[in-house]
Amino acid sequence: MSIIPCVTWVKRGKPKCHPEKMRLNKDDLQRIIEETQELLEEEEEAEEEKEDVDGENTEPSTIQHFEAAAALSKQIEETAEVDTAINMAKKVKNGKAKTKKGKQIKSGHKEDDFESRYNMDDYDDDDQEGLSNPLKGIGNLTVYASNTDDPFVTLKDEDDSEEEDFEIKATDNLLLVAKAESDFCSMEVHVYNSELGNLYCHHDILLSTFPLAMEWMDYDLRDGNPGNFLAIATMDPTIDIWDLDVVDSLEPLATLGQKVKKKKKGRLHVPSHTDAVLDLSWNPLARHVLASASADHTVGLWDLTEGKLAMWIKQHTEKVQCVKWHPVEEHMLLSGSFDKTVKMYDCRSPDTSNKTWNLDGEIEKLLWNRFSPLNFFASTDTGHVYYMDSRQDKPVYSLAAHSESVTGLSLSSENSSLLVTTSSDGSMKVWDIENNKPSCVYSNSLKMGQLLCMESCPDAPYVFAIGGEKKFKLWDIRDIKDVYQHFCTGQGEYVDDPRKDEAEDPEAAMEIEEMKGVTDDTEMGDGGAKGGESAQGAKKKKKRKKKKPKTVV
Repeated sequence: MSIIPCVTWVKRGKPKCHPEKMRLNKDDLQRIIEETQELLEEEEEAEEEKEDVDGENTEPSTIQHFEAAAALSKQIEETAEVDTAINMAKKVKNGKAKTKKGKQIKSGHKEDDFESRYNMDDYDDDDQEGLSNPLKGIGNLTVYASNTDDPFVTLKDEDDSEEEDFEIKATDNLLLVAKAESDFCSMEVHVYNSELGNLYCHHDILLSTFPLAMEWMDYDLRDGNPGNFLAIATMDPTIDIWDLDVVDSLEPLATLGQKVKKKKKGRLHVPSHTDAVLDLSWNPLARHVLASASADHTVGLWDLTEGKLAMWIKQHTEKVQCVKWHPVEEHMLLSGSFDKTVKMYDCRSPDTSNKTWNLDGEIEKLLWNRFSPLNFFASTDTGHVYYMDSRQDKPVYSLAAHSESVTGLSLSSENSSLLVTTSSDGSMKVWDIENNKPSCVYSNSLKMGQLLCMESCPDAPYVFAIGGEKKFKLWDIRDIKDVYQHFCTGQGEYVDDPRKDEAEDPEAAMEIEEMKGVTDDTEMGDGGAKGGESAQGAKKKKKRKKKKPKTVV
């Protein structure tokens, strides 16, 4: 079963139209093999230490991964000639071998008996006259070198279709999805076109450990130019920077911080976090600055120009769960912690210029209101959402939004009154927050297990990506009648979906989208179950769907 711990978007026009494919030279391959071997040895030592302490075996998935990599490297070093020689030697040893003419020599049989049995002495004397060559003249049948040049072939080659899918158009968004399977972790790059309603996986990247947070940024660490990069925080105290315009990468472009090696215990040579990095926030106004929240109770400010930690902020007494840069003031930063406080800093002097708010639970998410930059939202593990004014000490208002932790908090990219929340209780809610008088417009359980993350599309104001325990879902919430009638009154009357019976059940809607060619772990929902729909009615609709499945063209 897969888990989607975090998702994020890339705006239109930021990726390259034709991403590059990674090509490794001999030196790079040798270096990766050596580093992999070193990691394998560390894993084996860690396994032995754990067995000595508690007598339990460590999970072998990571070790098996490195062993497979080491085996693969050995196969690369062996040449085809060596393999052929080894196979030939084995056959000779067993008493069997083939000559160049195709004759098989078996131990215990004489070659003379074989020739006399099949009259091989007269084989070359057979009359060959009158026998035509079946392959004679076949070259004249090949008129065109490829189907592209042949006017009678109207269907495209599969290669042409693949090249078209590989291209990223100016109207495409990238949806980045972190995924954790039982035996590996990865980050998938999906291409989404809101105009055509297309969604497909472009490529993926294998990760070394469980991903906790992702942050897109357009700063190239090599020269400071704009680009298409992704920072990924994992269970390690480091931050990996990946180039999204390069396909088939085996390692990140750069790694911020340092992981303490068990062989060489001691002080870090490079300033770094000492525990897992839980959240990231890139500063679009000061493009060379990246903020990180860590389980070591600190906030780190990274100088991407140097690739080093420039400043520590040690104001929290528990793990720091989230950080968020101000959308207008480049020096202002928010942080939320397990110590139930939200802090705001002026990063020019964070130890003296800061403000604290005490809330009723551990802080899960922070979100600045881009339409009102003096205000921000904060959610807690008790299911509450607080709307704060940075100039005041008390909340403007609070919502008892969910029964469990609020794990997703997102505003529409264009509609200032539309707020969407998701929770570990499995539900999603759409709120109207106009005039600071919040009201729930829509609520539904998505039947995806615990919902772990949610982000709005920057170029499609009603499209949201939601990640859960089982899969992730892409949803244009205008397909929900209540939402459309409340927020989209100026876009014409609501038109019922022709697949109304299926759309009213989220699981049935997901199954339909899978029939369209979307991957098993990816859905584009066309609407959720209505609040008043009974479970029994939903089950009946699902049964009718199975009896008469619809064919989607």
